[in-house]
Amino acid sequence: MHSQSFASAKTGRRALISLTPLIDVVFILLVFFMLASSFLDWRSVTLDAPQETGRSSSMEQALLIEVRRDGLRLAGETLSLENIARRAARAIAKKADRVVLVRPDEGVPVQDVVMVVDALAAAGIGNLSLIRRKP
Repeated sequence: MHSQSFASAKTGRRALISLTPLIDVVFILLVFFMLASSFLDWRSVTLDAPQETGRSSSMEQALLIEVRRDGLRLAGETLSLENIARRAARAIAKKADRVVLVRPDEGVPVQDVVMVVDALAAAGIGNLSLIRRKP
């Protein structure tokens, strides 16, 4: 009788599963995905605070790019971002000391302004300033 109850108890028991191999696999997968993932190359755009100066001839010749809710405007003409960057690059190529002013309207998302500044910087425009509307 003892041998029968011992045999049935032995077959009714479950085998214990060790978690160590599972933890090893998860750790290896974690290391693999950390090393295999591509990290974004964050580029920064340097903006200097404007200095108080009198009106200069370069400010009178400045290009004004307006970032509006309904689109982008260069000198009053609505254009795409690519066209504005192209025209601004051509204007800077003709006169290197020309200033490019970017003026966002109220309520325009900051991301839109950053995209414009980034496109202008990628086009080689270094003399770039952000301005705001006078209240």
